[in-house]
Amino acid sequence: MKALIAAGGHGTRLRPITYSINKHLFPIANKPMIFYALERISEAGIKEAGININKGETEIQRLVGKGDKWGLKITYIEQEGGALGLAHVIKNAKNWIGRDELLFYLGDNIISTSIKGLMDKFRRDKLDCLLALSRVSDPERFGVPIIKGKRIIRVEEKPKSPQSDFAVTGIYVYSNKIIQAVGKIKPSARGELEISDAHTYLIEHGAKVGYEEITGWWKDTGKPKDLLEGNALVLAGIEQSRIRGLVGRDVEIQGTAVIGEGTKISQGVVIKGPVIIGANCRIEKAIIGPNVSVARDCEVKETNLKNTIICQGSRVIGCKKGIARSLIGRDCLITAEDSTKPRGHRLIIGDKAEVEL
Repeated sequence: MKALIAAGGHGTRLRPITYSINKHLFPIANKPMIFYALERISEAGIKEAGININKGETEIQRLVGKGDKWGLKITYIEQEGGALGLAHVIKNAKNWIGRDELLFYLGDNIISTSIKGLMDKFRRDKLDCLLALSRVSDPERFGVPIIKGKRIIRVEEKPKSPQSDFAVTGIYVYSNKIIQAVGKIKPSARGELEISDAHTYLIEHGAKVGYEEITGWWKDTGKPKDLLEGNALVLAGIEQSRIRGLVGRDVEIQGTAVIGEGTKISQGVVIKGPVIIGANCRIEKAIIGPNVSVARDCEVKETNLKNTIICQGSRVIGCKKGIARSLIGRDCLITAEDSTKPRGHRLIIGDKAEVEL
């Protein structure tokens, strides 16, 4: 079995962050999102993985490399013609897949448990397709299975009136019959080859399609609030603190905290875990947490932060009123409105930005 990770697309729902950062590389608990998929694939015993990328992409290759870190042999597959649907991702990779079985994994999905059980059920029940399901509050955002007894009889893509509260997650296991399915379906009304249509094709042509509900949590990180929720869920799994930086005597740490090497935390800082702070940061006179990730080389001073992700090299200074539920990109500067004259809010904002004053 090979694994194919979908890591293309343009992350339009996450703009402006994704103007400069590939969404699959956005840090969740200070780790690029796609690393979580690679970890799960490696844990399941798969040795060969392909990563579907946009034409001209180079940053994923630079960070992921050849896959040695995960014991994987990685091949990068450019998606010809652009983002034309998930089924097109498989169709585009058919020569690489060859005659093998396939684990298809959307690179912006994060789950808390191993996927080995999914693969075991796929083989034990001799399935052609296994869909990993999760109960959600907003199934209209996803592919929704229509279940009769213990069988899936149809999959509807983003239905206006979902017939269940199950969502098809971004993790699928296939026999080689999926190659025929993606080759036979037609583009949908939105001009894409829908993976749900490929599943329906398999069902209608006698393939054995099963499902398994994911235990633990699953997060599709398609919107800013999803990134923050995913970050909080990963941080909640930190079982014990790991302090490698320099922490002053008057610093108060509540709950779990991970603090990177070379980081200095001083002068009355309060950390309310779970929190992760990367290497070579400077934190002074601040309240950090809960559910905060600060990447390496950042500075936070005289600021209250909670439920926030800050990317590498950014500085947040003097924001005593607090910053919450925020995504802050790389090399940003955020200061208090009264730190310069004339007084007032100073904004340099690009496309699609969101600001609360």
